Order: sequence, then C-alpha cells, then structure tokens
Amino acid sequence: MQYGICPLSIVPIRTNPDDCAEMSSQLLYGEHFKVLESRKKWSRIRTAYDKFEGWIANNQLTFISEPIYHELETLETQKICADLISHICTHDGMLLPILMGSMVNAPALLEHSFEGNVCHGHKPKESLINTAILYLKAPFLAGGKTPFGIDCSGFTQMVYKINGYVLARTAMEQSKQGEALSFIEESEPGDLAFFDDNEGVIDHVGIILQDNHIIHVNGHVRIDRIDHTGIFNTEEKLYTHQLRVIKKVI
Repeated sequence: MQYGICPLSIVPIRTNPDDCAEMSSQLLYGEHFKVLESRKKWSRIRTAYDKFEGWIANNQLTFISEPIYHELETLETQKICADLISHICTHDGMLLPILMGSMVNAPALLEHSFEGNVCHGHKPKESLINTAILYLKAPFLAGGKTPFGIDCSGFTQMVYKINGYVLARTAMEQSKQGEALSFIEESEPGDLAFFDDNEGVIDHVGIILQDNHIIHVNGHVRIDRIDHTGIFNTEEKLYTHQLRVIKKVI
C-alpha cells in the first residue's frame, strides 16, 4: 500500500483517470490519502478524512511513508487553515496560496512553512453559522470545496470540518449521519436540511439558520426561506427544493 499527501492548493479528484473526466471532489493542501491503485500517470486514492475515492494525477501528489500517514491519522487535533486565503512558504522561497479548510498539520513534511491563522478542536454549534457566512456568494462548482467554487455537500462538509466535525462527502451519505427531527420547528441553527428529487433520491443539503432561513448552494452560496415544503426562493417566487428530512448532527 502506498500513501500520499496533497502538496498543492487544490487538486481535482476525478471519476476516471482522464483529464476530461468529471471532477467528483477536490483535495485541498495537506490532505492525506491511501493510494489504492497506481498507473503511469494516475492514481486511485481514498482520502483519510472522508474515505472518498477517485483518481488524481501523479504529478499532483507527494508520496509519504506509512508511518507518517499513521502519524497524521492519530493526531489528537487537526490543524486547519482558518483564513479565507493564506500562503505557504516553500523550501525555495516561493509563496503557495492555500484556502480556508486546508490541512496544516505538518507542512514541514513538504519542506514548507505556515504562519497563518489556524483553527482546531470542536467549536460551539453557533460557530457553524459564522463560518457558513464566509462562503456567501461562492459560485457553484460540481465537486468543489472552496470559496472559489463549491457544491452543496462540499459546503456543508467544509463548514463542519473547520469547526471540528466530520461529515461525509455527498448529500446522500451526510443524510445518514445524526438524528432525524420530526418537525422543522424542532431545528436550530447549524442543523442540516436534506432535499430529494422527484424519485426520492437525496440530492441537496443546506444549513438551517434562524427565523426559517437556510444557507445553501443554488447557483452560488445564498440564503433563502425554508418551511415544511422546502426551500422558497423569494426572487423567483417558487420552491426550488423539496424538503425530505432535517438532521441534528451536533
């Protein structure tokens, strides 16, 4: 078994070993992973954080030893970049931009140094909202996890991650976490609301705010109204998503 770490700001994870294949997720700086299969130009990986699998280009990874991988796995607290945009200084004096949510547990492994703001440990539930607001207006990008492009489950995952909590990568998998609430009135800011399509497949998720509002990704990260039917867009005067369930994760 081989192991690796992301040495760049953002690396696309693709569904197939092809530059034209769909981007299903992203690696952010400092995220480590197992290499499940290695080819000449591509590797199929499983991320340590959320066990997500996909393909990344071999020229966008750095291999690490098994002991280092397990050392990263057993850290009591994960250090996460808290700045919207920060920088890593490389061994040759170059500045590498990194984004909020990147892992800065061990930049020395890559001969890098980091002096930006770090968050770690579990934060109070109300901190989720403060973090979520930082992503407002971030554009939708399928598979994205950053303020420069993000999808619905990437948004909820990153907000929870920055505050010390682990969510799965997809809306469907996230919907299996936490405790289901019977009524929207039982929810509180920071809970997750899930929505399904006409066939009953959960395909959307957002974060409950106060006063029957929700922050989610629809074109971009935005705030809309929510009720027992779903998300109501006051600009378009229609329901855009059908409510399936609300879950309390923390």
